[in-house]
Amino acid sequence: MSKKLIYILLAVISIFLSCSAEKKEEKKMQPGQLTFDSIKGIKYHEVKRRFSTGLSFNEIGFQQEPSWIIQFKSDDSIMAYSPQKKRMQTFFLQYDHGDVYNFAKEWFRIKKISKDSVLMQRLQVIKREVMKDIRSDVNITYYSEDYIQNVLKTSPEELQKPSRADTAYIRKLTEISNQKPADIDLAFGAREPVVFRPLSNMIKVKKIDVVDRINGQTEAYDYLFPKYRIDISRAYEDFGYDFSVIVDASGKMHLGKFRTSAPENYEPRKKTLEAIISVYLQNLLKIQPGTTLGIPHSSEINLSVSGRK
Repeated sequence: MSKKLIYILLAVISIFLSCSAEKKEEKKMQPGQLTFDSIKGIKYHEVKRRFSTGLSFNEIGFQQEPSWIIQFKSDDSIMAYSPQKKRMQTFFLQYDHGDVYNFAKEWFRIKKISKDSVLMQRLQVIKREVMKDIRSDVNITYYSEDYIQNVLKTSPEELQKPSRADTAYIRKLTEISNQKPADIDLAFGAREPVVFRPLSNMIKVKKIDVVDRINGQTEAYDYLFPKYRIDISRAYEDFGYDFSVIVDASGKMHLGKFRTSAPENYEPRKKTLEAIISVYLQNLLKIQPGTTLGIPHSSEINLSVSGRK
């Protein structure tokens, strides 16, 4: 075989392999799938997490808190910061359809990418269907480290702070609840829940951790639905009741929800619980109301109260 023919064969093989590699690469990318080559390796800090209202709070007091750090490694892998392990971890970036992706067990719609910022929408997906409710009403903004430091000349921590609009919204909710401080429908979750300080050795208080990730109860449940166990000694009789109270902006307790075995027991139970609140809880505890952004307001809390003679 002549050298010329060998060169021709090698050239044909080279072209064939090149085309095969391109086809193989093309097969990896699905229609509509984004490529992250232009932002690969850039570290982004989450600086905003907002509802579609533009606020990080909603009417029940739930706060969207920015905390993620991400870095795209390739079109199918991403690194994200783990607060538990205190380091970046690599996750498979699963493309689903349109602009919907999954990583770190969460679903996102990637709306915009650039070297300075990434915009996403967190989605709640159940049985392959995107829920069209508040759980999917979460808009996330990431800024690159370079943009934060060299253009904005600030820090991620400063950008992550609640906005003036957030403060104005909390003040508005507080003003409304202050008009009817005992109204359970006007109370809202306090970011810094109620604090009890015993004034006597007759009473003990313990805040119960209600976080249960297996059943979907995240850290937010700890301030949205705080629970306390209260034990009273030298009581007038033995008793044990579970009920909720509304603690208003001044620290006064108002009876909230409770259960009875029959309708005819409602009024007697109501009087008993109101007596426990006024005789024991209000007198034996110094009560610091719940606050959000430093503003005290009415919030509902759950109590498990037991008394022993």
